[in-house]
Amino acid sequence: MRPRSPRFDPPGSVDDPLTEIARDGARRMLAAALRAEADAFVARHAEETLPDGRQRVVRHGYGPERRIQTGIGTLEVRRPKVRDRAEGVPAEKRIRFSSGILPRWARRSRSRDALLPVLYLRGVSTGDFQGEAPNATRPR
Repeated sequence: MRPRSPRFDPPGSVDDPLTEIARDGARRMLAAALRAEADAFVARHAEETLPDGRQRVVRHGYGPERRIQTGIGTLEVRRPKVRDRAEGVPAEKRIRFSSGILPRWARRSRSRDALLPVLYLRGVSTGDFQGEAPNATRPR
């Protein structure tokens, strides 16, 4: 039997099966919610067709995978894309899909964005900071 090679985890990572199960479940639920949102958008526009009879608004694969910071940790997710197949339509008349769950620019969940200032202010008010920068100057 061959010996197993050592596993090198990034610094600060924790090998916790429960957290990994929760992250995997969150990743699957987020992917399912994004697919359902895109499918519902396409279904709302199912009546609109092109002159040749094809559906105007269709699903069009997925965007590149990106990392989203959430309260449970970082999740990798791919956002579904929707395409308006109409040609020669002015930009203001094009049908565009924008996810309410995961906007194009989002890299962190809203709850995490709201939490950071609160935690910072709590640390300032109580003086409870952990791990200062090596060259930080402290007021006396």
